[in-house]
Amino acid sequence: MLDAILLERAGLPAVAVVTEPFRPTGEAMAAAWGMVGYPFLAIPHPISNLGDKDLDARADALVAPVVALLTGDTASTPPGRGPRWS
Repeated sequence: MLDAILLERAGLPAVAVVTEPFRPTGEAMAAAWGMVGYPFLAIPHPISNLGDKDLDARADALVAPVVALLTGDTASTPPGRGPRWS
């Protein structure tokens, strides 16, 4: 999460991906760094026990939401995630 925030501050578009239990931590970190409402993606937890096939499927499912956040396409942004930080 912090990497994405720091990249954004440096002018490089970034998308943070966290697992669902870490959503509140991500929101708190964004707020602490002055980026309240910073859009990021939360995925189901856990992922450590998934095999390659399941991990690939989860990664494939993230492509469209990541592109939406990077391009500011709010129509494709997942519910609860706002437009790109500006």
